[in-house]
Amino acid sequence: MRILSYFLAAVLGALVTAVALNHWWAGHSPQGLSDAQVNAVERVVEDYLDHHPEFVSKAIDRLHEQQATAAHDAARTAIRDNASALFHDAADQVLGNPQGDVTVVEFFDYRCPYCKRVTPDLMATLKSDGNIRLVLKEFPILGPDSVLATRAAIASVKQGKYAAFHLALLGSKSALDEKTIMSIAESTGLDTTRLAADMKDPAIDAVVKKNYALAEALKIDGTPAFVIGDELVPGVLDGSELEKLVKAARAKG
Repeated sequence: MRILSYFLAAVLGALVTAVALNHWWAGHSPQGLSDAQVNAVERVVEDYLDHHPEFVSKAIDRLHEQQATAAHDAARTAIRDNASALFHDAADQVLGNPQGDVTVVEFFDYRCPYCKRVTPDLMATLKSDGNIRLVLKEFPILGPDSVLATRAAIASVKQGKYAAFHLALLGSKSALDEKTIMSIAESTGLDTTRLAADMKDPAIDAVVKKNYALAEALKIDGTPAFVIGDELVPGVLDGSELEKLVKAARAKG
């Protein structure tokens, strides 16, 4: 019975994504088996499932675990293959300690409420740790106003005001239309006339395009998303979660 159970587990594991068990067998009869033999195996499987319906959920759970492991491995490979673009792109702005022993990469959108939520904890972690290098990836995916805010932020680099402007944009609770963006820019000491001119620089488009391509390579489709060491971590992280991930990355060296 134990051998039969193992056999059935293997069969069901292979079929769990099929539309219907009977249809699968009809279209994929194993070479060398007659129709009668296929029908016999089919009845054995169906009878087993009738008596052990809990096996289906176990098989599905196992499939999900395999898919999660595969996704995790694929993410690590993508991080390794894109390490230079992720961690050392000269166009990226860096906060925290530029010489830090752990690099955290954040993909964000200025209009993303979750990015806004995570920012205070992220900044507090940078301050309390003192040895984290934060690489910021402008990733405007929430519409034209997000793109406008990103253009303004990148343009502010020429005036040496990026960090203050970046945090002010993420801290704003107002809709980030052009008027609000320029008001925030003025409040952080930016020359808005110069900023508006610098926002037309085609080099900004190249930066955003690179970040889109990088996000696609890592299968990032939402914000915020973090790369910490060799781990891809999508979604909001609180301070304690950030500290644990940074500690784990530091331990790996």
